[in-house]
Amino acid sequence: MTVLGWISAVSLAAWVWLTLCHGFFWRTDVRLPPGGDAPDRWPSVAVVVPARDEAEVLPLSLPSLLAQQYPGEARVVLVDDGSTDGTGELAAKLGAAGGLPLTVTTPGEPPAGWTGKLWAVRHGVEQAGEPEYLLLTDADIAHGPDSLARLVAAAEAAGLDMVSQMARLRVRTGWERLIVPAFVYFFAQLYPFRWSNRARGRTAAAAGGCSLVRREALERAGGVEVIRGAVIDDVSLARAVKRSGGRIWLGLAEQVDSVRPYPELSQLWRMVSRSAFAQLRHSVLLLAGTVLGLALVYLVPPVATVAGLVGGAPVVTGLGAAAWALMAGTYAPMLRYYGQPLAAALLLPYTAALYLLMTVDSAVQHWQGRGAAWKGRTYPAPD
Repeated sequence: MTVLGWISAVSLAAWVWLTLCHGFFWRTDVRLPPGGDAPDRWPSVAVVVPARDEAEVLPLSLPSLLAQQYPGEARVVLVDDGSTDGTGELAAKLGAAGGLPLTVTTPGEPPAGWTGKLWAVRHGVEQAGEPEYLLLTDADIAHGPDSLARLVAAAEAAGLDMVSQMARLRVRTGWERLIVPAFVYFFAQLYPFRWSNRARGRTAAAAGGCSLVRREALERAGGVEVIRGAVIDDVSLARAVKRSGGRIWLGLAEQVDSVRPYPELSQLWRMVSRSAFAQLRHSVLLLAGTVLGLALVYLVPPVATVAGLVGGAPVVTGLGAAAWALMAGTYAPMLRYYGQPLAAALLLPYTAALYLLMTVDSAVQHWQGRGAAWKGRTYPAPD
């Protein structure tokens, strides 16, 4: 066989392993149970919402929290993190319309070593008092009317210390349809949900847009302080809770939706690149391995298929096409979850190439001193 043939064989072997031996990451059936017995006593909950310049999306998200049909005691704490667009005033106005009690508070500028979001979350947790559960949710997340009740019921029924749902992101524009389902697919490949949900497994992950955590478990893990400098705070919190003996669960959401629009490629690019190099722990070796791995797994199959057809090499064509078919087959459930045409699965290599470039760009931004930038703040790599 030619060199390309051997490389194609390795790519196919990688896809066979990913499909069968990597926690079935591609399946989309890890969801909260549709019902279940209600707890004998509904525990108290405080919803903490860090918000920085979120006036555009707040009218679509905050009312859904205030309207939660929760049988127990619940309140909402919105932390206005130095907004300049009237986020705090708008939140107070929305809260005056009724629903769960709302507190709007301001934490001040974060001290050295803290990210702005986590400083805001810490302040919100302090203002929440001593509820039994804390729901940490982003300001762009809209919840179904019984979302909170379902999260608490699942935690109580299974004895979980952290229950997190990956919010369904918006897919309306062409770029959103191309990039967003792949974002969740790649996240699940990096952190297979089934592995994360194992009590004794090493994998731990969560989705920051919707994470319910027991207050005692958070304190046992060291509080928000233990992850104060984390850019990827949701995964860091899940690791801290699991490392301290807590049980965690992560799955896809059905009644939790992101309302933030990403109509242009540049906006989606920033969403990924701001934290991609941090995900690789700012390691050049991990960056190189990631680039080579993405190329081998996602780019080799279509290249081998086309090159084999053009060069009259049926073995290369067959190996490349088989790997491409497995790739598309594993991506199809995520496209179905997002209501997208299954034929779009054939475009996954192109999307993966974009993610590869975003990852490299994230490293370049870091080396240029811009680090993980978000809403006017730039965070250096932790020591």
